[in-house]
Amino acid sequence: MADFGRGIKAGVATAGIYLAISAILGVIYHIFFSVPPFLYGTGLTLFTWGVLMDPASVIFLLLQYVVRGIVFGAVFAALYSFLPGTASVKKGVVLAAFVWILSAVGLIYMTPGWPSEGSLSWTYCGGGAVVLSSIWPALAGIISALVFGALTGLLWGRFRGKELAEERKGRPVLLVSFILGGVIWAVLAVAFLMGVVIEGAPAIGALGPEFWWTDLLFTSVVFLGLPGWVLTLVGWRKTKRGESGLKWGVAGGVLMALTGIMLLPGVLAIIGGVLSARKPATESGTAAIEQ
Repeated sequence: MADFGRGIKAGVATAGIYLAISAILGVIYHIFFSVPPFLYGTGLTLFTWGVLMDPASVIFLLLQYVVRGIVFGAVFAALYSFLPGTASVKKGVVLAAFVWILSAVGLIYMTPGWPSEGSLSWTYCGGGAVVLSSIWPALAGIISALVFGALTGLLWGRFRGKELAEERKGRPVLLVSFILGGVIWAVLAVAFLMGVVIEGAPAIGALGPEFWWTDLLFTSVVFLGLPGWVLTLVGWRKTKRGESGLKWGVAGGVLMALTGIMLLPGVLAIIGGVLSARKPATESGTAAIEQ
C-alpha cells in the first residue's frame, strides 16, 4: 500500500521551498539584469517583479503549486517502489523527468503543425514548465522539473514512513489515476456546460477555426474521458478484491490518453493496470519505507 500521506507532505513542502527559491531568483534577476535571462518565467523564476508586488498573484501561485505538490507527491508515493534506483532523490528525479516528457508529448499532441507553428509553453504538475520554443527555455524547464523532483525525493527521506499493508501491485497507481482523471474531467465538464448553456458555444473555447483541434480534444474529455475514467474505476475496484485490473485499467487509460488533456491519468491507468496483473509480493512492504 502506498504511503500517500508521506508523499503529499513531501510534495507540499517541496512546493513551498521551490516557490521561495523562485522568488529569491526573481528578485536577484530584477536587481542585476536589465534584460531577464533565459531562465526567466520557465519554472525556476516564476515571480517577476510585478507578480511579487501583487499579493493576489502571489497567493494564486502559492495555491497552484500546493496543488501541484499534492499531485506530484501522490504520484511519487504510488510509483515509489517501481521507480528505478534505491535513493529517494534519484527516484524523484526520474519521476520528474518522466512527467516532463509526458507533458511535452501531450503538448505536441495538442498542437498540430508544431514546430512550424512556433513556440509552445505549458505548465504541469511536476513543478516546472514545458517550453519548446528554443533550446535554452526548454533546458531551463527541464532543470526546474528535475529540481522539483530532487527536492521531493529528499524530503520524502526526511519524513517518517508508516507500516504498510500488503496489496495487489498497481492498486495505488490506479487509485491516483482515478482521482486525477475525475478531477480533470469534472473541471472541464463544468467549463463545457458553461460554454454550451450560458454562451451557446458548440464546444469548449470556441475560439475560431484555427483552434478546431484543441476544441475537439476538450470536447473529447467530456464524452471520451468519462468512459475511460469509469473503466479505470472498475479496474481499481477489482484490485481492491485482490483481482487483476489489467484489461479495465489499460482500456480506461487508452481512452483517457487519447484526449491528450487526460494523458497523465491515462498513462498512470495503463501502468497500474499492467502492474496489477502481478500478484502481491510475499514480503512486507515495510522494507521499502526505510529507504
